[in-house]
Amino acid sequence: MSPLSNRLIFLSAALAFSMCVSTSAAPSELESTFLSQTRQLLFEGRRSGEGYFSPDGTQLVFQSEREPANPFYQIYVLDLRSGDTHRVSPGVGKTTCAFFRPGTDQVLFASTHADPDAVKKQQEELEFRASGKTRRYSWDYDAQMDIYLADRQGGGLRRLTDSQGYDAEGAVSPDGQWVVFCSLRDAYPADRLSAEDRQRLAQDPSWFGEIYLMRIDGSEVRRLTRQPGYDGGPFFSPDGQRIIWRRFDSTGVNADVFTMKLDGTDVRRLTDFGAMSWAPYFHPSGRYAIFTANKLGFENFELFLVDSEGEREPVRVTFSEGFDGLPVFSPNGRQLCWTSNRTPEKQSQLFLAQWNHDAALEALAKAPRRHSPTGTSPAAGLGAAHVHPPEAKLAGDRELSPEIRLSDLRQHVDFLASDRLAGRLTGSEGARLAADYLSRLLQKASLTGTDGGTNCFQPFEFTASSQVVTGETRMTWTSSEGAQRTYAVEQDFRPLSFTANGAVEGEVVFAGYGLVVPGKPGVGYDSYAGLDVSNKVVLVLRYVPEEVEPKRRQELNRYAGLRYKAMMAREHGARALLVVSGPNSPHPEDLISLSSDGSLSGSGIVAMSVKASVVAPWFAAEGKDLKELQTGFDTENPHAEGGFRLSKAKLSLAAAVRQIKQTDRNVVAILPPSTGVSEYVMVGAHYDHLGHGDGNSLHHKGEENQIHSGADDNASGVAAVLELASSIAAATAARAGEPRRGLMVAFWSGEEMGLLGSSYFAEHPPLGLRNIAAYVNFDMVGRLRENRLSLQGIGSSTGWRRLIEKRNVAAGFNLNLQEDPYLPTDVTAFYPKGIPVLNFFTGSHEDYHRPTDKPETLNYEGLERITQFASRLVKDLLQPGETIGYVKVARAATEGGSRDNLRAYLGTIPDYATEVSGVKLSGVRGGSPADKAGLKGGDVITQFAGQKIANIYDYTYALDAVKIGQPVVVVVQRGAESLTLTVTPEARK
Repeated sequence: MSPLSNRLIFLSAALAFSMCVSTSAAPSELESTFLSQTRQLLFEGRRSGEGYFSPDGTQLVFQSEREPANPFYQIYVLDLRSGDTHRVSPGVGKTTCAFFRPGTDQVLFASTHADPDAVKKQQEELEFRASGKTRRYSWDYDAQMDIYLADRQGGGLRRLTDSQGYDAEGAVSPDGQWVVFCSLRDAYPADRLSAEDRQRLAQDPSWFGEIYLMRIDGSEVRRLTRQPGYDGGPFFSPDGQRIIWRRFDSTGVNADVFTMKLDGTDVRRLTDFGAMSWAPYFHPSGRYAIFTANKLGFENFELFLVDSEGEREPVRVTFSEGFDGLPVFSPNGRQLCWTSNRTPEKQSQLFLAQWNHDAALEALAKAPRRHSPTGTSPAAGLGAAHVHPPEAKLAGDRELSPEIRLSDLRQHVDFLASDRLAGRLTGSEGARLAADYLSRLLQKASLTGTDGGTNCFQPFEFTASSQVVTGETRMTWTSSEGAQRTYAVEQDFRPLSFTANGAVEGEVVFAGYGLVVPGKPGVGYDSYAGLDVSNKVVLVLRYVPEEVEPKRRQELNRYAGLRYKAMMAREHGARALLVVSGPNSPHPEDLISLSSDGSLSGSGIVAMSVKASVVAPWFAAEGKDLKELQTGFDTENPHAEGGFRLSKAKLSLAAAVRQIKQTDRNVVAILPPSTGVSEYVMVGAHYDHLGHGDGNSLHHKGEENQIHSGADDNASGVAAVLELASSIAAATAARAGEPRRGLMVAFWSGEEMGLLGSSYFAEHPPLGLRNIAAYVNFDMVGRLRENRLSLQGIGSSTGWRRLIEKRNVAAGFNLNLQEDPYLPTDVTAFYPKGIPVLNFFTGSHEDYHRPTDKPETLNYEGLERITQFASRLVKDLLQPGETIGYVKVARAATEGGSRDNLRAYLGTIPDYATEVSGVKLSGVRGGSPADKAGLKGGDVITQFAGQKIANIYDYTYALDAVKIGQPVVVVVQRGAESLTLTVTPEARK
């Protein structure tokens, strides 16, 4: 949620991942460093994968779907000399993960053929496929899966495991005596588990996956890993002394490669790749391993190398869009076999290539050292969506349940607020991953793009940052006698972010504070009265007069924004504007930062910030003193000198600022209305947050530059909308044919930068705003406390109170109904367009806009109740007969100004959810003026600087009016006690 006073905050977008090289070269050219003679090895069957070489390199064991009566994988052996292929597994049930036993003719694999329902499951799958229906590939961790040994012809079948639960992903040691495998056996019998773990087992059994070791005869089974989450895909090192495997983190999206000794000790982490890194396999030299990772996008899996100690950053091997995974080296290390969907049919098959070992060693030696050291700390946490060969089960690939469930809400929040998404800064890779996740889940819930297709994205452009082109930016002062002084960009002056690019030369006119305020004398203000600035350079003071009364300061502040001053100079004919902080103002020697407000528009005039020490000699040449002049303006002394032309010099200046544009995406999907109905009800939430923090961050000391996860703000709102959408979609499908409005689901980016995404949608609606009957927004709904839920914007429609009352009878919330529809969130983009709006909100808190806004701080039971309540309310709105009348509410006249005007900083964090007479604080920033003065969370400010404070608007404007460094008396109510404190405002940086 954007704070009230920070409507336009300047951000810099994250850099794109450095490995995403834009190139038109073919994959074969890019892969030629390590691979040559690449070819598709298998063609038969629907798909094949996961091939492993025999110890002598003459055969390959793999899994494939190619039996007419069995749609599931079976195990086959391919003779690489003759090309002959034959099946090893029984042909019934499911199989996976085969491996040759060295020194014998035996093959290890996992199978469910002993399952009494194996044939029935085959038939059900065949019928499903024959129906023409499709579903994304996923692994089911069949509890009937056990590990077997057979000879290479399929004879001598012997069962090695017989435990309830999934036993698979096995590999044999180089001496042929040990088997390492993955098992879920400790999750069974399920009735031993806690209620929470039973629910987890039903939802995501892979969470219980651990690594085990046993003798080749199935004896001496011992567990090696004990971390929550999915540990799997183990193999032995070439010398048989270590095990390499992959471990998923708490989100189930990121995984990394680890090694350990055979007793489970000496755990070493080889990668810290910030991606789903899995299927690691050692080169026979033991000097490095190859693995699969989706570092370049959730659905783009590539092969990478990492040295055996994990000291270097991984090196990219493949460059083909799609899936390249499960790599395996031949015993002599000269060939690589892997699974890829780079086939014409885009189905996975085995590929084979020659491998360049020397090039691999050279590339690893040149790779940068890993940014975090190899260590024993695991990627801890709960597993969510995991991977199983031969294709990736991606975040968002699971089905959304029709029920609104706490576990699903938690899973959405865990993913969106994970470190992998790095705070979801607008325009960043994390925001892209979040948008992909949301789009996939909406489509799986049967929603479509607004055009009825699969594209649920609405791109919008924004200014991510600005950059001074120093070689083209200059400023030179020339006296009437011909003396020149050239100034240094970034040291003496700096262009403003919204400047027009170009060169200007002309006389300078001083126009005081550069204010133009309508009104009669004593209220109005005109810095340009009597001045001719046409084709001149206008020099103005920043801010407003320093010594005026607070009420007067409030009146002037609304007209003191830098863009507004630039516009006024331009409208009076000026060609350029210079802004200086006068000697009486805070930080007169500070240049205005080159930050962006996200707007794509410039000011139409060259605009620059200049230091007071630079312009002081210009005034001295005229026999005038800048400080004395400013003092006259500061007191609004009617006898003080006004603006004038600086006749002793001319100024030559040029500005060149490069606006760095980026594109981000809204995610918008629909369930179309029934026949004869044209209206939609829109529900939405913003999915962006602050990245590693920005001007909006309220981090405490020691929290600088940390990931701002944004669990409550606003992963909680996104999770609620996802669950609500899936619930309504299921209910709609069950009652097909009934008249109803359509449902439009929207996830916005750019909210934290000033409602960029929702505002773009409001100006470029794909279906027309007149078709939107109402908009329901969710922003920070994860911190339900004392059963208190705020519903904001109810003054926008006469229908809200009746609908809310009806549905809260059963929901039972202690509701705080707030009338004002002008809110610091996305509803403000739609309400002025004539759309009734409603916002769900559980209030601000101490973790707001801090790195501490983590998933574990949320009240998931409360979030589940809120989502269920909202779902019933939205279902009411979908009824065509439900009247939702729009009411026009005047915007509060005392709404806060822009950040340009808000100089005073206290560090208070208002609680927007609590309706009291005054302003209740949810907290104060550590080390801030408020903290030093003794203000605390829970205090209610009732008076500030002699002014009564009745609401947040009173407080915002009272804060606007104070002077930096001048103590202010503040009266607070703390419980039953009224306290008078003194706070000294500091300058806002």
